[in-house]
Amino acid sequence: MKQFFKELFEYNHHTNQKLRNIFNENPARTSEKAIKLYSHILNAHQIWNNRIEPQQPVFSVWEVHPIEICSNIDKINYEQSLHILDKLDLNGTINYKNTQGKAFTNSISNILFHVINHSTYHRGQIATEFRQNGLDPLVTDYIIYKR
Repeated sequence: MKQFFKELFEYNHHTNQKLRNIFNENPARTSEKAIKLYSHILNAHQIWNNRIEPQQPVFSVWEVHPIEICSNIDKINYEQSLHILDKLDLNGTINYKNTQGKAFTNSISNILFHVINHSTYHRGQIATEFRQNGLDPLVTDYIIYKR
């Protein structure tokens, strides 16, 4: 299962980097909402990584980042996820509080799957933003990535 998660996080990182490139190449057609959603993907990934294994101060859920630093945020998130996969038992559980302060417990594997699923969901919203602003959406299907 760890190898599968490594492949998913490699896909996630690769796709996030490609999105950042589109933002860099098309600043006039990149909507504020697309940047906000992209930042949210990165923030949520960082927040969840740090719930599993705290390593750095966390961003707020909807904090917006300049595109120039997003590549580095994504790289740090990816590397921390790989570290988690290498060092921790995926069946282990994590106790954490959500942003409203409510306590929960989930397995590390469920949290990591959530990060991937959450990212995919919001990349779909970014694709809609691209269409509405005259950009061709990035093809982000996992199966296409694996071809």
